[in-house]
Amino acid sequence: MTGSWLEKRRRDQYYRLARIRGYRSRSAYKLQQAIRTYQLIKPSQKVVDLGAQPGGWLQVAREVVGPAGLVLGIDIKQIAPLPAGNIKLLKMDVYAEDIADRIVAELDGPANAVLSDLAPSIIGAWDVDHARQVDLARRAMEIAEKVLDHDGNALIKLFHGPELKRVQDDAALLFERSRLLKPKASRPESSEIYFLGLRFKAKWYQPAAKVAD
Repeated sequence: MTGSWLEKRRRDQYYRLARIRGYRSRSAYKLQQAIRTYQLIKPSQKVVDLGAQPGGWLQVAREVVGPAGLVLGIDIKQIAPLPAGNIKLLKMDVYAEDIADRIVAELDGPANAVLSDLAPSIIGAWDVDHARQVDLARRAMEIAEKVLDHDGNALIKLFHGPELKRVQDDAALLFERSRLLKPKASRPESSEIYFLGLRFKAKWYQPAAKVAD
């Protein structure tokens, strides 16, 4: 890390606030701002956070759902435990075939909200980075389709690029309302943008019962 990068981070108001308030990442404020404006998470609800490591979004979601709610964090990397009994952690690849079934089992039913801050390892080749992010966003939406309850909400990270409009249009078909948003806490120079879907139209997907041999 260069001295200039470290100095820039120290001047970042959201980085400073996160340290002061005990959030594990400055990105906690992105979710906090989206919840405040669009109420995509409410008290007592069940929430899934894809790409949850290091846990900043888990902390914010837990604050909103309260002790009667449940938050499930999933990441291919290990997430350090959080001091709350109703935060569950699952070390798992989002491309695993059984991930939707695992989520429903952990939540003991469908989710009220699916969050995804999934992002690829950035290599600096814009077209490759964009394509990888699109693939992750589409995978997050596939999972959301299978685990969201009727009228549930979703917040999914994307990158600006040629496929953005197509992904937005496809995802919008699943919700009563949708839009793209860039929270104030998102760095201005970042190409990230979030798809927000409100009030999932479909009924909750339920896997077909297995037939006994």
